[in-house]
Amino acid sequence: MTKKDIFSLARKEILKLVPYSSARDDFTSDEKKMIMMDANENPFENGLNRYPDPMQLKLKQRIAELKQINTNQIYLGNGSDDIINQLIIAFCRPKIDSILTCPPTFGMYEVHANLNLIKCLKVPLNKNFELEEEAILSSIEKNTKIIFIPNPNNPTGNAFPNTKIKKLIDNFNGFILIDEAYFEFNKRDSFMSMIPKHKNLVVLQTFSKGQGLAGARLGACFANKYIVEILNKIKAPYNINSLTINAVLTKLEEQGIVYQQVNEIIEEKNRLLNEIEDVKFIKKIYKSDANFFMIRVDNGNKRYQQLLDLGIVVRNTSNYHNCKNTLRITIGKKDENNALISSLYKMEDI
Repeated sequence: MTKKDIFSLARKEILKLVPYSSARDDFTSDEKKMIMMDANENPFENGLNRYPDPMQLKLKQRIAELKQINTNQIYLGNGSDDIINQLIIAFCRPKIDSILTCPPTFGMYEVHANLNLIKCLKVPLNKNFELEEEAILSSIEKNTKIIFIPNPNNPTGNAFPNTKIKKLIDNFNGFILIDEAYFEFNKRDSFMSMIPKHKNLVVLQTFSKGQGLAGARLGACFANKYIVEILNKIKAPYNINSLTINAVLTKLEEQGIVYQQVNEIIEEKNRLLNEIEDVKFIKKIYKSDANFFMIRVDNGNKRYQQLLDLGIVVRNTSNYHNCKNTLRITIGKKDENNALISSLYKMEDI
């Protein structure tokens, strides 16, 4: 896929846009040494009286170092949802183009498609919650622009075989978006290393899960520089606030702690899964490559309410495709997991 191919997939009216330019893009001196009289800000210092860097250059440089990728291949958004929406806006024409998802899957792909009047094609996972790549390729329409694949999948928790995803990348002329929200917990390598050879590949990651910054709301898109160039045409001027930028910069210096916490979560998941094997009303525990797992129970709605009554909030996924009577459970701290174990066994007698 060439630059021409990428630009041909974008909406023509988007290509005509000129990215927002701040006056501060016009100088390279130390900002602290400059007198700022360009943006109508309050001049009295309080740590937040100035606008953040509109292009998040310092943050992108640090992420680029960590991920071993060029800064011009990084696009940051106010959470992954923001980036999903921006990609659909940039490349999908309302009432003409389509995206494709594989339910059960992350619901926001379809939500943003509907908000932008984009058709959402659906090719369900098989009964084992695996991709049906041949069915996906045969279901693609002329105007299908993006295939969304969360890996590991949400809500089922399983990672898909690389060979299946690679086949889609090699045989689809639109964009394959791999949503790696839970990649820190997955033993397999990120698809980021494939970006240089596959210009139709977009990898989405978040700082909400393994990095522990859900409240900061930062998503990161890694892709060919021409895809990023197009996204920058529709980016809001200051889409990442200063508090988030500073929080993430600090977190990037604490990756040893992140690694330790991720390992602890994985160990707790393994312990928890072993502990609940004998709960009578749990019919199946699904393999998980994430920081959560899904179980099938005798009555999803009943067991969900019982857990609520015992003070434990899980996700009732019973209304997802092929997920009748299932619950998705996030791994907590050891004492929280112990409370869950105790509650599940207590519920056998309720």
